[in-house]
Amino acid sequence: MSNLDLRFEEPAHRSRQRHRSGPPPKRKKKKKKKRGGGRSFAAFFIVVVLLAGLAGAGWLGVNWVRDQLTTPDYAGPGHGSVVIEVRSGQTAAQIASTLYENDVVKSQAAFVEAAMANADSRNIQPGHYELPQQISGVDALSMLLDPGNRQVSWVTIPEGLSKFRTYALLSEELDMPVEEFEEAEEAVLDELVPDWWFNRNDDREAAESIEGFLFPDTYDFAPDVTAESALSTMVNRFLTVTGDIDFAERVETERNISPYEALIAASLAQAEAGTDEDMGKVARVAYNRVYVHGMPLEMDVTVNYWLEVQGEEPIHSGQMTHSQLHDPDNPYSTHAHRGWMPGPINSPGQVALEGAMDPPEGNWLFFVAIDESTGESAFAETNAEHEANKRIACQNGVPLPEC
Repeated sequence: MSNLDLRFEEPAHRSRQRHRSGPPPKRKKKKKKKRGGGRSFAAFFIVVVLLAGLAGAGWLGVNWVRDQLTTPDYAGPGHGSVVIEVRSGQTAAQIASTLYENDVVKSQAAFVEAAMANADSRNIQPGHYELPQQISGVDALSMLLDPGNRQVSWVTIPEGLSKFRTYALLSEELDMPVEEFEEAEEAVLDELVPDWWFNRNDDREAAESIEGFLFPDTYDFAPDVTAESALSTMVNRFLTVTGDIDFAERVETERNISPYEALIAASLAQAEAGTDEDMGKVARVAYNRVYVHGMPLEMDVTVNYWLEVQGEEPIHSGQMTHSQLHDPDNPYSTHAHRGWMPGPINSPGQVALEGAMDPPEGNWLFFVAIDESTGESAFAETNAEHEANKRIACQNGVPLPEC
């Protein structure tokens, strides 16, 4: 019994120890498992956060790389407007710089790439354009190629206009008072025309007027043009053209006269010649009379210029009276005075300038228009030949005093 009790008692004793009061060992293990689960969750959370951070950094990195590889460009229709100028001869890169500086495009590359991809970009015309700000390079190019976006202020100044008629034309086309151009003349002369232009070899005082320096051409004036800037543009054009053809140098070395005297001759040729071919011949007549024979020029157009100076309308030479032609008080009368006038009587074009610079050889002393429809003139060396030519002119209906 005792043995049985002992055997029995041993399992019973282990069982009592398993159920004794206090925290059982197994429960402690369970609690440890719970604490381990918390640490695992925290670790998992940290991993997730780290992965998210890495993913975010990766996304930012991808975007940074993409931004570095992608040309910055605006999208959308843009807003507002700005006027930009495209100048003659500018490259796509130079135009892009202007667009970028005015916030039309987000980067210069955006426009340059658009221009490189479109062969029509070479057809962009110089001028002023009104464009929205913050548009794509492609849209900017498209708008520059659209003539409707070009702000055109075209003004054509014909050859042979006096400064008075030039001012009247500019006043009408640019909607400015004539007085503004008159007031701007002196400032433009002082700033742009070198003093040597008014030197003369004939010991006569130059007029020192802007007359002759307002080059005839077609101009695209800016929307904000002023009288002074308009005249400056025209004078600069004169200086460019005369510089390109070496006008001053050639008349001094080849004609042995001052550029101002040659400019006077060019203005006479522009006023008297009816065709481009006759420009040089008229200049040759003037040179022969002044320098070779010491004769008065006897050109009626100088009387008309004096009428304009006095605020009167010019008239046809056939209507001029003897007193008008020989008025000693008219410093521009080439009938009353020998030699050159005080200055040019108009602004000659390039053909007239070249004719005065390099006139054809000839001993002509006279010329007369013999066909008003074609502008053709006949040139003569003697008075007898000239009188015969005048009779032909009368037969053709040219209104000469002799007819």
